[in-house]
Amino acid sequence: FFEYITRLKPPMNFKLSHIPKRSKKPRKQGVTMMMDKGLSIRQTEDFIESAGHLTDVVKFGFGTSYVTQNLPQKIKLYKAAGIRPYFGGTLFEAFYARGKFEDYIKVLNEYDLDLAEISDGSIIIPHDEKCELIQKMSKDRTVMSEVGSKDSGILISPAKWIRMMQSELEAGSWKVIAEGRESGNVGVFRPNGTAHTLLINRIISKIAPEDILWEAPQKNQQVWFIKLFGAEVNLGNIAPHDMIPLECLRLGLRGDTFFEYLPKKVEERLKQVNNEDVEDES
Repeated sequence: FFEYITRLKPPMNFKLSHIPKRSKKPRKQGVTMMMDKGLSIRQTEDFIESAGHLTDVVKFGFGTSYVTQNLPQKIKLYKAAGIRPYFGGTLFEAFYARGKFEDYIKVLNEYDLDLAEISDGSIIIPHDEKCELIQKMSKDRTVMSEVGSKDSGILISPAKWIRMMQSELEAGSWKVIAEGRESGNVGVFRPNGTAHTLLINRIISKIAPEDILWEAPQKNQQVWFIKLFGAEVNLGNIAPHDMIPLECLRLGLRGDTFFEYLPKKVEERLKQVNNEDVEDES
């Protein structure tokens, strides 16, 4: 299997004009993070075969790595496919809440993970202390830090979002993750799953979008971000079966983003033809 996946090439099965350019792996932008909530070894192999070429990082969601069987083998599979695996931020918080930060570092070393997440979505960590942890951990590995609470009752002002993101990037975060949860109804999203437009606009007025990875598990959220930022937006908490559909959204190969990259004259011509058909039917 390892020999097979190393031969896999990103498929472009035929030529098509007006397809947006996508960065090649390893990417700094246009990153897609898949959320693994307990795939089996066979499911992992199947996922890599079908969508490994589209996947940049894989998060073992929340604390699933604690109870996942064959964890070392899964990590090995992802790495061999050019995918960077890491443990979800909730596991970090579970160690930290018990005063076991150094033990957590030992776990990362044991599993040879060069990517790690520091978050405080379930517990409260003084922000200066969180930045010190980011700075310390980033000396030996790539760090992503998450901003935003998993509790819908905790509201963070736009100014505080910006201040926290800026500080964490300065402390050494590769990307700051904008909290959305796997459900997509907290953080940068309203309870009904729609984007918190005012908050997001305030954030991107001060923070470069390429430094942010937006958790966007729902299709309508992915469409919203792609229309705002284009194909190279960083998106995370994507379900395994949604990886190929998401890439089609990025490339304008689904109805939701179909006209994003076509020339205006093509769009206008097609709309004119559609209007003529409607008139004929009437």
